[in-house]
Amino acid sequence: MADTQPSQPPSLYAAREPIFPKRVYGKFRNLKWIIMILTLGIYYVTPFLRWDRGPSLPDQAVLIDLANRRFYFFWIEIWPHEFYFVAGLLVMAGLGLFLFTSALGRVWCGYACPQTVWTDLFILVERWIEGDRNARLRLHRQKKWDARKIRLRLTKWITWILIAVATGGAWVFYFADAPTLLVDLFTLNAHPIAYTTVAILTGTTFFFGGFAREQICNYACPWPRIQAAMTDEETLTVAYREWRGEPRKHSDAVKAGEEQGDCIDCMACVNVCPAGIDIRDGQQMECITCALCIDACDEIMEKTGKPRGLIDYMALTDETREREGKPPRPIIKHILRPRVILYSSLWSLVGALLVFALFIRSDIEMTVAPVRNPVFVLLSDGSIRNTYEVRLRNKHGEDRMFEVSMSGDPAISLSLEGSEGNAVMVPADSTMLQRVYLVAGPDAEAATADRTDVRLWIEDVTSGERAHNDTIFNGRGD
Repeated sequence: MADTQPSQPPSLYAAREPIFPKRVYGKFRNLKWIIMILTLGIYYVTPFLRWDRGPSLPDQAVLIDLANRRFYFFWIEIWPHEFYFVAGLLVMAGLGLFLFTSALGRVWCGYACPQTVWTDLFILVERWIEGDRNARLRLHRQKKWDARKIRLRLTKWITWILIAVATGGAWVFYFADAPTLLVDLFTLNAHPIAYTTVAILTGTTFFFGGFAREQICNYACPWPRIQAAMTDEETLTVAYREWRGEPRKHSDAVKAGEEQGDCIDCMACVNVCPAGIDIRDGQQMECITCALCIDACDEIMEKTGKPRGLIDYMALTDETREREGKPPRPIIKHILRPRVILYSSLWSLVGALLVFALFIRSDIEMTVAPVRNPVFVLLSDGSIRNTYEVRLRNKHGEDRMFEVSMSGDPAISLSLEGSEGNAVMVPADSTMLQRVYLVAGPDAEAATADRTDVRLWIEDVTSGERAHNDTIFNGRGD
């Protein structure tokens, strides 16, 4: 009788195969080195740049001051109520990602993504300490942990941890004065939140860049799945010219007598791929368009005396044309197409609006909130008094005298709480709450009416700049 036991279902989890990319030389690898140096340099150095804003303001060029709810970027200061600037920058970042993806595929992932940059750095350290691909493979497959393997692994991990600590440390420097915080961190005088943040970022950087690597791109990042909506047949991406490379050396077709293509099946493109894929199998979600396979293949083509470009940046429409014997379209025609132009226009529009809003914003502002409990106060002489909470905002780097006035019904008088006159000193780069009283005589039209429109003004005595806010004066409603 046949065995009717149900078979075990196949596992839905595939164990990770460690990837040890081989070192490669070429223009795209050099471009990645340049971008890595620039991005890491900007990240680590920026918190220590200085910018003079005056005696009462921080002199750190880029600072996210959460305690005082400010964001400083060189000469620009963003206040909490101006968060639309940050939102606009995020919109520009998203549109920029759409723009570059529609034109050049996952070029962001391959060159500038933090996961890619730090993974490249960790692989570089790994190669320096353990050797190139073959040496690292031998060490990985070595089961016995002898003194040499322990020494190499500990050296590598300690170096990774130092890089990870520097990464977490650089991040916290954006939220406090960097030189001061650096001293506090080493003298153990920093706030526990700083140490906690550095510890968390150290752990994640060490794990993501050292061990997870391409797994983060494949499983944690949503962009590989979104990018399909951003690309079309005109998008330039890394591809293999199958019609030129096939059949490969050692293939069944060649053994059967067919003429061999340009691909000698050396596996150089696979050995240098940080995602561990074979670009000759076609477009794959794991491909980050880093183009290292192009450098590796071009080197082999030169050694075998064949034309470069077996693996290259190309579009799907180029494949159709080249199979027909036609030359590929110029790169500019791939880039200048409706989708790319649309993203470029939207990106430029948002940027122009942000710049316009930045230049037209005032250095003094006010907001007015009528006190509603009570709506008005009936004074002993029959006059009606309304009370307002006025927030005076001084964006200058020095104290400024603000004069408060009113326009509307001339029968309404204005006074400030705690001040004999109508002027008040507002501290530098701060907001001050000032209580303002408007009083209408017993026979004034504003006192007998239900509501009267009024406008409160402030004037910077030093510069003459003015700002206003419209509000309502509440009367008896006779």
